[in-house]
Amino acid sequence: MRIIPAIDIIEGKCVRLTKGDYNTKTIYNEDPLEVALQFEDSGIEYLHLVDLDGAKASHIVNYKVLERIASKTGLKIDFGGGLKSDDDLRVAFESGANQVTGGSIAVKSPSIFLNWIKQYGSDKIILGADARDGKIALGGWTEISDQELLPFVANYINEGIEYVICTDISKDGMLEGPSLLLYKEMLNSLDEIKLIASGGISDMEDVVQLGVSGCEGAIIGKAIYENRIALKDLENYILNN
Repeated sequence: MRIIPAIDIIEGKCVRLTKGDYNTKTIYNEDPLEVALQFEDSGIEYLHLVDLDGAKASHIVNYKVLERIASKTGLKIDFGGGLKSDDDLRVAFESGANQVTGGSIAVKSPSIFLNWIKQYGSDKIILGADARDGKIALGGWTEISDQELLPFVANYINEGIEYVICTDISKDGMLEGPSLLLYKEMLNSLDEIKLIASGGISDMEDVVQLGVSGCEGAIIGKAIYENRIALKDLENYILNN
């Protein structure tokens, strides 16, 4: 299972939210590059970079942060947050993203999202399937749609999507454990899914359990920043798995 630390960006700074609420913002570092370099020094190869300003503005905003991290590290970056147009996607890839994540766009403008898969390939486009109470959420989690999570994801798998990041919003930033039952249900019912778990991871035991369950990747945020999970422990996990 790939270990994928998260850096969320507001106004160029590394922050974390709770349940996607911008009013809960905590700034952990003024310089996201410094954080990214610490990850790389610990043997980590991947990074989940989220443009929270972009998610609110509905277009890419913090591409300069992406460009800086991509040019100064060897991390493979998946970038998301506010990607709504072909131009947003172009800027993200030109700024150094290895993959991009589309969430709200996949709900509101499926034709655009499907075209991205065809244009760039399923190895470059990740479906962001964020949910609350089994329903897809969008707009930086400010809006809950009427679409059920499992049929929504199944439809896109039929259209060629491979990678899916699923965040149970009720778990995000709570440090109370991930939605293991939800992920097991998804893995059992959705063939050929490369499921990346996100939200709620609180300690290394959670990481181990996600790996055992069959998740392809685990995105870890607040647990690292709150020193619940040491980078050394992640380094050991990577070396031994």
